[in-house]
Amino acid sequence: MIRCLIVDDEPLALHILEDYISKVPFMELVKATTNPIEALTLVQDDNIDLVFLDVQMPELTGIQFLRIANGKTKVILTTAYPQYALEGYELDVVDYLLKPIAFDRFFKAAQKAQGIIQPSKVVAPEPVQQIQQQQNDFLSDFIFVKSEHKIQKVYLHQILFIEGLKDYISIFTTTERIITLQNMKKMEDTLPEKHFIRVHKSYIVALNKIDSIERSRIRIGDKIIPVGDTYRDEFFKIIDGKNG
Repeated sequence: MIRCLIVDDEPLALHILEDYISKVPFMELVKATTNPIEALTLVQDDNIDLVFLDVQMPELTGIQFLRIANGKTKVILTTAYPQYALEGYELDVVDYLLKPIAFDRFFKAAQKAQGIIQPSKVVAPEPVQQIQQQQNDFLSDFIFVKSEHKIQKVYLHQILFIEGLKDYISIFTTTERIITLQNMKKMEDTLPEKHFIRVHKSYIVALNKIDSIERSRIRIGDKIIPVGDTYRDEFFKIIDGKNG
């Protein structure tokens, strides 16, 4: 088992990563803490194989943590701020996860860490098992978005499409419409590309929710969504690949 430590000053972020680690069969959570000093002590005691480390914390930044740890453990950085990526990689981090973190992206980082920490134990799953696991992960996977004065969980399999507004995006699900202050590019990068595709500067659609396509118009329920010129070739390439 890969012994893991989570360090983040946001309790919600700790909870999400705890849940994700519990789903990975080759990972074991040793500690989840908001205290980077406590975390450093565990690392210095050689009790940790992998740290999921937030970058911006009040007592000690993630970059300062990395410098003090000095390579005693492997690290995956977690943050909402992409500008720290280059400095993190210069300090030899395993991966860099941008919040909100989707499970499929987390699992890719976990596999990458396993390849470094336990290279002899990396076994490719059987194709049928792999497909089933991907389906199960998608049904149970979710993201958190800020909506009004709360942080709301959104299950990926319930998303129909996402519409970009001037300063916000609207997430249309099977049960409701959720408005959140976020840009389309960040949401596109967060969602698993196997299930979602950008089809217009203002729209991302769930592939499995498409009812029909006529010329350059997608129908999802009663909604008609245009396919933009910039995205047309890639969209129809994916659609053609799913023709049986």
